[in-house]
Amino acid sequence: MKLACVISSTASSATVLCRRGRCLFSSSSVAKTLNSSSYRRGWMSNTAATGSLYQISCSMITSTSSPDTPAISAPQPEKPKPKPQPWLIVGLGNPGKRYAGTRHNVGFEMIDTIADAEGISMGSVSFKAQFGKGFIGDVPIMLAKPQTFMNASGESVGAIVSYYKIPLKQVLVVFDDLDLPFAKLRLLPKGGHGGHNGMRSIMNHLKGNRDFPRLRIGIGRPPGKMDPASFVLRTFNRQEREELDFTLQNGLEAMRILVLEGFDKSATFVNSSKHLTV
Repeated sequence: MKLACVISSTASSATVLCRRGRCLFSSSSVAKTLNSSSYRRGWMSNTAATGSLYQISCSMITSTSSPDTPAISAPQPEKPKPKPQPWLIVGLGNPGKRYAGTRHNVGFEMIDTIADAEGISMGSVSFKAQFGKGFIGDVPIMLAKPQTFMNASGESVGAIVSYYKIPLKQVLVVFDDLDLPFAKLRLLPKGGHGGHNGMRSIMNHLKGNRDFPRLRIGIGRPPGKMDPASFVLRTFNRQEREELDFTLQNGLEAMRILVLEGFDKSATFVNSSKHLTV
């Protein structure tokens, strides 16, 4: 660094060169060493030697790198965050008013709960499903309710996954489970179909792949010797309805955590969820 300094007073004036941050100058009445910490400054100093008042101005006239001067690296621009991958959340059930509100359709009800909470329209029909697109936070999601009837759900799900090229780890299926206590949730990262025909159809259309997450909603076992096929088509009594609505809200929160924070945190939430005390 090289600076030119001008000293002016009533007694004398001089121009001196500064090197490496030190300015050396002299006059007929005073000799001083000035430490130039900035490229341009001015100040007043009273000298004890003569009582004369001097004003010093320093300006940078050239700039060169010095071995003694550490290099200052320019700040690196922040890397853009990768775009969040979309999720496909599928709820299983049977279409039509005849099956609305039945145990076999709790998957549909979970999708409706998410759609209502996140403002996602389910008015369109695509890939043999009621279909909607939207966001949870800043993560894009697709919601689907296959209209193929339960046993052919894979026709719809397989087509959506293939068309949008969604990784299976981002495909979540919600369905009813006879083997879970009523209104209990269980979130799993993968698994078999467990005798559920809708899940069996999906796996068949995903070439036998079972490595996708699923949210199971317990509907309980049929009473006595009732045929399970008849039981899953039964509606809920008032107390069951209240319990299920509470569970659906827990399921909604679990889906938000899953999409925004990951599977492990969502599973922890599901496993620690409380049941409604009626």
